Amino acid sequence: GSLCAVVLLMAVGYAAFSSILNIKGTSSIGSNWDIAITAIDEKNIVGGATTATKENGDKKIEGIGTLTASFETNLVSPGDSIEYDITITNKGSLNAKLDKITLSEPNNEAIIFTATGLTEGTTLPANNGTAVLTVKVEYSNAVTTQPDKTIGNLTVTLDYVQDDGSSVTPGGETAADKLIAKVTDSGDGLYEDEYESGRYIYKGANPDNYITFNNESWRIMSVESDGTLKIMKKDSIGTRVFDVQEGPYNSNNWARPARLNTYLNNENDENSYYNSLNNESQNLIQEHQFSVGPVGYNNANLAMQIQSENETTWNGKMGLMTVSEFLRSNTNKDQCGNFNLNNTNYSTCKTTNYIVPSSDTLWTISPFNQLSTTVFFVLNNGSIDPYGSTNGVLPVLYLKSEITLDGEGTSSNPYRVVSE
Repeated sequence: GSLCAVVLLMAVGYAAFSSILNIKGTSSIGSNWDIAITAIDEKNIVGGATTATKENGDKKIEGIGTLTASFETNLVSPGDSIEYDITITNKGSLNAKLDKITLSEPNNEAIIFTATGLTEGTTLPANNGTAVLTVKVEYSNAVTTQPDKTIGNLTVTLDYVQDDGSSVTPGGETAADKLIAKVTDSGDGLYEDEYESGRYIYKGANPDNYITFNNESWRIMSVESDGTLKIMKKDSIGTRVFDVQEGPYNSNNWARPARLNTYLNNENDENSYYNSLNNESQNLIQEHQFSVGPVGYNNANLAMQIQSENETTWNGKMGLMTVSEFLRSNTNKDQCGNFNLNNTNYSTCKTTNYIVPSSDTLWTISPFNQLSTTVFFVLNNGSIDPYGSTNGVLPVLYLKSEITLDGEGTSSNPYRVVSE
C-alpha cells in the first residue's frame, strides 16, 4: 500500500524584520520588503514516487508567488523518494538574512523528510537574489510491513530578517566586491551586463578571470545580482551525448533530466562528475537557477533571445553555458553581438571571445526551439550550430556569495577562494 506525505514550507519574515528595523530622521522610506517563493521543481525521482494530482490533472503543488508552498507526494514502496527544489527570491530592495530554520517533529517513522541547501545566517541579497531549499521525501527502507499510519507531514519555517550587516564576510569585501571594483567598458575584462540589471560579465579574448576550483583551472563567467560567481571549467571534461532516451530520437530537455544533467549532478552515483569534486569544493557550490529556455536559429535579436532563455528555468548545482552567455562574452558587439552576426563573422568573432574552444566542440544548455531533439553547441571555428550528437563538456556552477578571494585572476596568479 502507498503512503502520502504532505510538506508545507512557510517563509515568514515581516514581523521579525519590522522589530529590528530602526530608521530615524526621515519621513519616508524608499525601501521595500518582498520575499516570495518563485519556483517549485521536482527532481531525482526514485521508484514509484509521484506528486499527487488534482481531479483536473494538475499536480498538487501550490504557493508560487506567495510565502507558503505546499505539495503532496505519493510513495508506493520502501526506497521510493522524490526531491523538490523550492526557489525563494528577494524581490525587495533590502537584503534579508535567514535568521532561523525550524523543522517540525517527524510524525510518521515510515516517511523520512530532509531539508538541505540553506543555512542560518546566510544573506538573501536584494533585487532578485535567490536561494534554493531542497526537500526530500522518502519511504524508509527500514519498513518491512504496511504501516498503520499512511500519512506524514512536515513543516519547514524559514524566518528571514533584515540583514543588519552581521552576516557580511569578515574583512568587508566579498568576492563580488573585489571583482566589481575592476569593471571596465573597453578591452578585455568585466563589464556591466546591458541586458540583465545588477549582473556583470567577463568579455574578451583573454580576460583576467581565471580561478582555481577543485585544484583545477576554471574561468569566472559572471558576477550575478545575488553576489554569487558563475564559473566554468577551463578545459573540457571529455565528449558526451546530451541525452539518450528510449526510441529513435534524443531529447534536448535538460530538466528531463537529460543524461548529461544526471552525470554532472547525481550525488548518489559515485561515478558522477559531482562526486569527483573534493568535499571542500562541493561545499562552495551554491544551488542556483539555470536558464534552459529555447533559442531560435540564427536570430538577430539578442534581447529577445535572452528573454526566451530565461522563461524556462531549472534549479541545481551544475549546468552548462547558454547560447547568449557565449555571445555576450565577445567584446566585438558590432560584428558578433547576436546569433546572426556571430555566425556571419565567426572567423573574426573567434578572436575576441575567450570561450571559443581550441579543439572540442562544446555543448550549451540551450535547446533548438524548432526541434525537440537538438541542442546548440559551439564549434572551434567560433560558430554556433544545433546539429550534433556528441560534444565537449565544460561544467558550469555558482560559487556562494559569502566567499572572499585572493589572487589577481591571471593565468599565472588566478583567483583563489580564501574563506566563505
